[in-house]
Amino acid sequence: MDALAAAFVWFDYAAVAVFGATGAIAAAQRKHDIVTFAFFAAVTGVGGGTMRDLLIGAPVFWVQRPSYIVVCIVMAAVIWVFGTGPGRMRALLWLDALGMAAYSVVGAAKALTLGVPPFSAVLMGVLTACFGGIVRDVLAHEPSVLLRREIYVSCALVGASLFVVLYVLGVRGIWPGAAGFAAAFAVRAGAISRGWTLPAFPGRGKPR
Repeated sequence: MDALAAAFVWFDYAAVAVFGATGAIAAAQRKHDIVTFAFFAAVTGVGGGTMRDLLIGAPVFWVQRPSYIVVCIVMAAVIWVFGTGPGRMRALLWLDALGMAAYSVVGAAKALTLGVPPFSAVLMGVLTACFGGIVRDVLAHEPSVLLRREIYVSCALVGASLFVVLYVLGVRGIWPGAAGFAAAFAVRAGAISRGWTLPAFPGRGKPR
């Protein structure tokens, strides 16, 4: 587990940066000021990890390492200065997929390290990967990822589940993390490039 944590430490910062950028973009779409940019970036970047740490009784990671918040503020400033555009939005979509895949594994790994049962560790992986984006959408008055047909939360569930299963079966080193990351990213890549969705409820009546 120590090797896995070491392997993902820099990608952890990268994921926070990417999620922070998406929060700043949400603020840009609403024409907010620079302070709100920073707030949106921070909430999105560290929101999932914060909720995970609170639920499992661990020290909140960015309180111990405030550099995570600094990364979010820097990304807010970058979006403020350079703005957004179609090309950047597309790039961020793919970077967000990378961050989500990594966080689904990192969140589950941290939970297992602290003795959380495997099933709950999977949920912590999903929460880490998705909660910040949910809060961002609520603050920006956008449809939540939970209410969209596109596959997103399911990708984190696939990655976290595969990682935990392999770890419980005794696979060690970076292989469980690499497999979980690859699976989550592959599913999300299919959703982005091919429009994969889960089946909708087949009941009667039109959706509101």
